[in-house]
Amino acid sequence: MRLNRLLRPKSIAVLGAGWALNVIEQCAKMSFEGDVWPVHPTKAEIGGLRAFASLADLPKAPDATFIGVNRLATVDVVADLAAMGAGGAICFASGWTEAGEPELQARLVAAAGDMPILGPNCYGVINYLDGALLWPDQHGGGRVERGVALLSQSSNIVINMTMQRRALPVAYVACLGNAAVVGLAELAGALLDDPRVTAIGMYVEGIDDAAGFAALAEAARAAAKGIVCIKSGKTELSRTAAASHTASLAGGGAASSAFLRQIGVAEVSTPAELIETLKIFHVHGSLGARLCSLSCSGGEAGLVADLAAPYGIEFPPPSDATRARLGEILGPIVTIANPLDYHTFIWGDGPRTSDVFSTMLSGYDAGMFIIDPPRGDRCDPSGYQPALDAIVAAQGVTGVPAFPVASLPENFDEAYAVRLMDQGVVTLMGLETSLAAIKAAQTLPGAAGWRPVAPVPGAGELLSEAAAKDFLAAAGIAVPKGVSGATIAGLDAAGLMPPYALKGLGFAHKTEAGAVRLGLTTLADQVEMPGAEGYLVEEMVTGAVAEVLIGLRRDPVYGISLTVGMGGVTAEVLADTVTLIWPVTGAEVVEGMRLLRLWPLLDGYRGRPRADAAAVAAMAVRLGALMAADPTLEEIELNPIMVRAEGAIAVDALIRRA
Repeated sequence: MRLNRLLRPKSIAVLGAGWALNVIEQCAKMSFEGDVWPVHPTKAEIGGLRAFASLADLPKAPDATFIGVNRLATVDVVADLAAMGAGGAICFASGWTEAGEPELQARLVAAAGDMPILGPNCYGVINYLDGALLWPDQHGGGRVERGVALLSQSSNIVINMTMQRRALPVAYVACLGNAAVVGLAELAGALLDDPRVTAIGMYVEGIDDAAGFAALAEAARAAAKGIVCIKSGKTELSRTAAASHTASLAGGGAASSAFLRQIGVAEVSTPAELIETLKIFHVHGSLGARLCSLSCSGGEAGLVADLAAPYGIEFPPPSDATRARLGEILGPIVTIANPLDYHTFIWGDGPRTSDVFSTMLSGYDAGMFIIDPPRGDRCDPSGYQPALDAIVAAQGVTGVPAFPVASLPENFDEAYAVRLMDQGVVTLMGLETSLAAIKAAQTLPGAAGWRPVAPVPGAGELLSEAAAKDFLAAAGIAVPKGVSGATIAGLDAAGLMPPYALKGLGFAHKTEAGAVRLGLTTLADQVEMPGAEGYLVEEMVTGAVAEVLIGLRRDPVYGISLTVGMGGVTAEVLADTVTLIWPVTGAEVVEGMRLLRLWPLLDGYRGRPRADAAAVAAMAVRLGALMAADPTLEEIELNPIMVRAEGAIAVDALIRRA
């Protein structure tokens, strides 16, 4: 691996007096056992270590180098390091592409040649496993024998995460900076290749290689190492003004979230959620979907159920056998349910508590045990020890993950959480955060071998609706029967059955422009529409039980995004859509549709006819295949699609083509 020497060095060179001193001090604090060589043209020593006048004076080519000099000098230093066979470098200086100097960054890349560099504009790497720190600032971690990796495109955010007091063992901290040479997938893969690394958490601003990232996720799953991400930029407006509904519905984080979901990468929203998810991955890996919750308070049980609902977490009821056994232990007053309020009858009784916890836990994939030990400076927490011991015992007996969960993160002592972690028991801190982490840890693996199609750049033009309908019909997509013409008077509707739909052409959003007239029995009394570039008259579709939309767009990172949801003129108001990344199967499209809030309306709600979801999915798959095969197609939106009990017809279409 070309990053091995850089990430796990036995020798470190440092350049730049002030920054060099910081790196030297950090390595000393972590008891780095390798060589540290300051390089400075005039200083005899830095940080108590002999300084070398130049790179050429070093005993040998360093495995890793922290370059803390200005950007112009950085280019020359990188060239010298590459020439002498160094293992890699951290380029700390800023002022490259991010500052409007792409030519200078290109010179840096050329100077590096085959030598890996992190950055430029990069804080560096911390290796807590070996005590090797190419890092010029304070941090909150300490030496560990195994743990998780933190990888970030923001130095400050990852520094903040090292200050956590949540008992997460951190093995590596790494920053990408501008990622001029080493990208996200390569660096993450190199970190995961270390057998001492159990999982990786990432703060991601942008994915530079979607196919490479998908391959990384698949390799991580094969190695039983979880990946969890915070993907930033979800609220950014699109860079180009889009004329389709799909652009607004699939914009922001929809495509990135769909991509992460399809490759089996857990996504969370906050650093706290990322840390708690990593704790689960570190000890247990991925979780199954069946979850139970136990507490000695009805209020806590109700709160758990309420807070879990937005995450889509369900609590299946206990089996008859479990219910009977719990009833024997707890007595008739306690209602046996999930979440379970076991009351205080067994509080302090270690054997009975262990029996209750083990019995309940044995029927599930994981269990939450709500427990907030009293603060030790003002209270006596010893009364909570039997319950804590029972949680450990329940996990030991059943082999099922048992999570002590503090409703407030500050309510659980970090040192005790570390001791529990050493026993293989993960304490989760903060109830809402814990639920988010559990949900993230339940993320299903991606399909083996799945990769997105390559992005295709371009800026196309809108086809008229008539041309778009002709294209769709030729591709086997059902559209209404219709005719087009330059004027309303020139439309020959003799072969069509009323009622008619009359549309003006040349409008991206015809409804807003007043360019749609429905339910017409004749065209004789219709006046021209201002601004229309032509007209289309069609037979109106009857017998529909639902209106949906399908939208496909070229994505600059993920190839092609596919959005399916509730359609019609209220599509944006409803905002009830699901986004997938191509390629997908018809079954995957239907499964995605089941995530819609209004899916019951498509699935026979209160005796309504069921919409033909399979026909919608087949239409989506056909359109995806068309776009994947034709790089000139940039966007296709069908909205609405009138879905019948059998079949579906696209009554409006927008196609953008280069």
